[in-house]
Amino acid sequence: MQVVILCGGKGTRLSEYTEEIPKPLVEVGNKPILYHLMELYVHAGHKDFILCLGYKGEKIEEYFKGKREWNIKFMDTGENANKAERLMKVKDIIKGNTFLLSYGDDLSDVDINKVVDFHKKANKIVTLTAVPLISQFGVMEVNEKNEVTQFKEKPKLSYLMNGGFYVMEKKIFNYIKRGYDLEKKVFEDLIKEKQIAAFRHDGFWKSMNTLKDVIELNELYNEGKAPWTK
Repeated sequence: MQVVILCGGKGTRLSEYTEEIPKPLVEVGNKPILYHLMELYVHAGHKDFILCLGYKGEKIEEYFKGKREWNIKFMDTGENANKAERLMKVKDIIKGNTFLLSYGDDLSDVDINKVVDFHKKANKIVTLTAVPLISQFGVMEVNEKNEVTQFKEKPKLSYLMNGGFYVMEKKIFNYIKRGYDLEKKVFEDLIKEKQIAAFRHDGFWKSMNTLKDVIELNELYNEGKAPWTK
């Protein structure tokens, strides 16, 4: 099954790095986050990649070309294209009816093949991985006497968020038109038709958006506590 990875954005919140390199090449340990992500799929048996490039995409191609025995297609989808537009630009090279899709800056210990099996049973156009929302702040519990009874450091909240790691049917292209946004338009239309299923994943998931995220991911990796490598 082919893996489409969206890795063309500018990553403006990581300007400390992205003045020189695209965000997917920011390193965790001594390898780019994109490399770690691709290894997650390889460990699940999926080695056929389509990388949707944009901002400084030639540097991604330079890093990966001839580096591994993975089948990688490098597709320039433009610097300013949105996610849906990038996806449309690789439509004709996606083989078969079902494919995998991920963002190039997320890591997780989700079992990709369990998501695929769930998708097949759900019989929907899209399956996404739903992960718990983590509080950015520590919280506390207070009893009826206004006494603080407990502090919790960045707990998981009761809300779920879209963690990406999709399985999709090519029927999704029937819902994409020029200028459409993937999450705000395409997914909203699919929701109306009850065509998105959610695979609940309570394990590790983290996106690299800020310098703080880079530091936290590197700390996990350097301490041998990186769940996505297990």
